Amino acid sequence: MQKKLTNQLIIMTDEHTRKVLRCYGNTIVKTPNLDQLAKRGTVFSNAYCNVPICVPSRASFATGQYAHTSGHWDNATPYTGKPESWGHALQRSGIQVGSIGKLHYRNSEDAVGFDFQTLPIHVVNGVGDVLGCVREPLPRRWKALSMAEDIGPGETNYNIYDRQVASEAVKWIKGKATSTKPWTLFVSLVAPHFPLIAPTEFYEVYENMKLMPSKPKPKPEHPWLEAMRNCQLMDNFTPEKTRIALTSYYGLVSFIDDLIGKILAAVKSLELEDSTQIIYTSDHGDNIGERDLWGKSNFYEESVGIPLIMAGPDIPVGKVCQTPVSLIDIYPTILDTANLSVESRKPGRSLTKIANEQDDNDRVIFSEYHAMGSKSGGFMIRKGRWKYVHYVGMRPQLFDLGSDPEEMSDLGEKQEFADVTQNLEAELRLICNPETVDKNAKLDQMEIIELNGGAKAVVKKGGFGATPPPGVNPKYASTES
Repeated sequence: MQKKLTNQLIIMTDEHTRKVLRCYGNTIVKTPNLDQLAKRGTVFSNAYCNVPICVPSRASFATGQYAHTSGHWDNATPYTGKPESWGHALQRSGIQVGSIGKLHYRNSEDAVGFDFQTLPIHVVNGVGDVLGCVREPLPRRWKALSMAEDIGPGETNYNIYDRQVASEAVKWIKGKATSTKPWTLFVSLVAPHFPLIAPTEFYEVYENMKLMPSKPKPKPEHPWLEAMRNCQLMDNFTPEKTRIALTSYYGLVSFIDDLIGKILAAVKSLELEDSTQIIYTSDHGDNIGERDLWGKSNFYEESVGIPLIMAGPDIPVGKVCQTPVSLIDIYPTILDTANLSVESRKPGRSLTKIANEQDDNDRVIFSEYHAMGSKSGGFMIRKGRWKYVHYVGMRPQLFDLGSDPEEMSDLGEKQEFADVTQNLEAELRLICNPETVDKNAKLDQMEIIELNGGAKAVVKKGGFGATPPPGVNPKYASTES
């Protein structure tokens, strides 16, 4: 006998590190609505994205496949509807499925598995960030300097957009008050993504707390990270700007918590909590100033670690699940909830099943990076207490997350850990050949560069930073700015 079908509400934010969420142990940030969701469901304490940058991360989320398998490398290789998403599977089964908010796919015309797209953000001009494809040599990304300038209390186009998205989500859910058929809704907010400008009422909550990062820049720094730092310029942060930026980040987290609270209140007001499975997550994290880094694009926990909370039918209440999970697990979760089968070649597992099992600390998690600022392909394996990071053509990194959860001590070249490093590299090579993947990524990126006038023209045009909301034009910063 099949279980009764339930509604599904998937809420995603952008650039929310799990380290700034009270139900993950942060005692400063105020996130009452997400904390309440956690109390009536399960918190996955070791959740990760599969690519720490927007576009390919969202493609992995949609398809349940690793980025190197589907060919989504960077912010200029957006999802176009192939391979099929969980939305396609729901559509075939007759379940209404739609999106409200940021998608970061190619455009609104591609058949990506949604019956409707409300207020979608897609990559700029259907093309995206071509500058991120230029990797040999790495260009200087001057737009990154604005991260230290566009900070503090105030209002942005993103803040306005997020309120609109939340309002549309509430309206849509309330329209389902008398529905007898199950539905699936994907709601995607932008905050706490930069610019780090928070609405004043939320900024002021943290203004006098003198928040500051705790981890200094490593000395010496790994050459892969040093190359990225020389590409994505952020050396204009002063201690005061850092304090303001971090205060804004905290403010933005409370801002999105407030908006999510309104969405969850709509579900509760219609008495749909017992028939709706809710997932909260983010497409990747943010370095939040640790090691003098902002944004994402590396494998430190702040960047690659994400929040992941589930509540609703068949989800344990008040549980903290320590089994490592990642965004590719959401595809089989959605299909499992809809009583649909998942192809055996998909690498993920249903989070519902994982939540109801004993913790498996040795479950392998994989993440990769081939986008802006990366001199060569980067690959991460998390297994048990260990995190192994493999860089094509460079020395590896190894961190013992059990004794060193803040990743302050790189053990990658220490002889006494050589066996651990070798075993984890072997785990990586069961998933992919990093040298081949690196080569394939760069070949695809070279083709994109040529389609856009060649490397010289792309670098001259420059980058625009964050993708703007609908109706707002991107602002480029080039070598001539």
